[in-house]
Amino acid sequence: MIKGNVAPNRGSIPSLVGTLSDMPHRLRADAERNRTALLSAAREIFGEQGLDASLDEIARRAGVGNATLYRRFPTRRDLIAEVFAGQMNEYVELADHAMQEPEPWAAFAGYLTRLFELQATDRGLSELLVSTSFDDDARLSDLRVAAQRGASEVIARAVGAGVLRPDFTRRDLSILMRANAGVIQRSPEPDAWKRQLALLLDGLAAR
Repeated sequence: MIKGNVAPNRGSIPSLVGTLSDMPHRLRADAERNRTALLSAAREIFGEQGLDASLDEIARRAGVGNATLYRRFPTRRDLIAEVFAGQMNEYVELADHAMQEPEPWAAFAGYLTRLFELQATDRGLSELLVSTSFDDDARLSDLRVAAQRGASEVIARAVGAGVLRPDFTRRDLSILMRANAGVIQRSPEPDAWKRQLALLLDGLAAR
């Protein structure tokens, strides 16, 4: 026998509303954690294996599924551009630091040393610096142009001071970067690039 309407348990309603209102925040936080984990894993794996590294392995190391990776970064190019934008800034800054060196030869030698070292510490970045596959990516292309402009200034200063052979140009620097990328990729000796650098600097000094 029903003696009257039973009042609903209103104490549960506020907690339910609170839970629902928190959901968008939690979803955003989860999405940001996944993005950070993916970028960290991609930076490590591209650095170790190069730009052709397995995207499946990147997702596994990040602790997310492949669907999450492709939802955040639909293509390999999207992921590479996001991962390396910061490191391309380092490439741009190399020339800025070199131009602060008062002695032109020390500036050029220091620039080339730091550039080769930057390549040696990250195989993915080394490949990206000599690749033309991303010239249509506005962000990476703008950074590359800025870096090349800075390199030209470092070279012109050293040539003008008579300490660098006068026929050396930025195009020659690009060739040296490609050669260094090959040494890094193929040599079993991790410091082989240092020997190549020493030989290059000896040959590039004006006599």
